Amino acid sequence: MRYVMLLEAAQPATPPPAELMAAIMKLGEEATAAGALLDNAGLLPSAAGAKITVTGGALSVTDGPFAETKEMISYALYETRTREEAVEWASRFMKLHRDLWPAWEGECRLLKIMGPEDF
Repeated sequence: MRYVMLLEAAQPATPPPAELMAAIMKLGEEATAAGALLDNAGLLPSAAGAKITVTGGALSVTDGPFAETKEMISYALYETRTREEAVEWASRFMKLHRDLWPAWEGECRLLKIMGPEDF
């Protein structure tokens, strides 16, 4: 099963601590070695993006930035045997933020990617 983890956070007042970045790199290496982490990257602010919508049969494109209070700041793509395993990897990632950047606040959304087992 594949899951995408989306990290959202308010714009932090300070850059992430070096210890946090080192711990994230170590966790990423661990998840890659376990065969769970397939891909990950940071995302630019919504000002660099666009939103494409269909309403009443009309297609429209709106350039960013968008008025959300939080920005999607990174993603990770995992392949795991169970939902619980994916939750465990995401929880470990969030615990690093809690423990190494106490002022940081954000949330992680873990979404299952549709696969053959879903049909």
